[in-house]
Amino acid sequence: MRPTLPPCAMAPAMYQDEILLSPPSRRDVTAQQWRDYQGKKAAAHRRCAGCSVLDDCLYRAVVEVDVSGFLACTSEADRRAMRRELGIEVRIDSGTYGTARVGGGPVDHSEVMGARRAHPDETCRELAERLGCSTSTVKRHLRQEREGLVESSVATATQKPTMEQVLDAFDRLDTSRSV
Repeated sequence: MRPTLPPCAMAPAMYQDEILLSPPSRRDVTAQQWRDYQGKKAAAHRRCAGCSVLDDCLYRAVVEVDVSGFLACTSEADRRAMRRELGIEVRIDSGTYGTARVGGGPVDHSEVMGARRAHPDETCRELAERLGCSTSTVKRHLRQEREGLVESSVATATQKPTMEQVLDAFDRLDTSRSV
């Protein structure tokens, strides 16, 4: 018997759509563009919600690896909110795929340092554009690292949350119910 592939493997273009990888701000797009985004997000959400590996995918994306884009019925912002609630931070994979961050919001020290390691030849301005923050934010984090003002460039929880805790955090998201 052949294993069933998850929806993201059967229709990768749906999940790799640029608008899902870097969602627009409602105020920056037309009403039609917003409806198009909402429609694509809802379609991806419905397919994810019916996936047999949703729980494992969600757990890994929240607890083990900071990945970009839409997966496990969550956006990057959703997963950041869940991590804050669970009191955890995960290592940004700055290897093959570069940094995981896409879009706005607070930039933590590990994100800036991961971007610097992944793109050592970029200027502070280029890193800031990549991270969606100001050049002064990048410079501040680089200075803190140089001066040893940060205990560790990666903070992690002393104990990983359980699957049940992750699923409970997911259930509290407004977006977990959007279809």
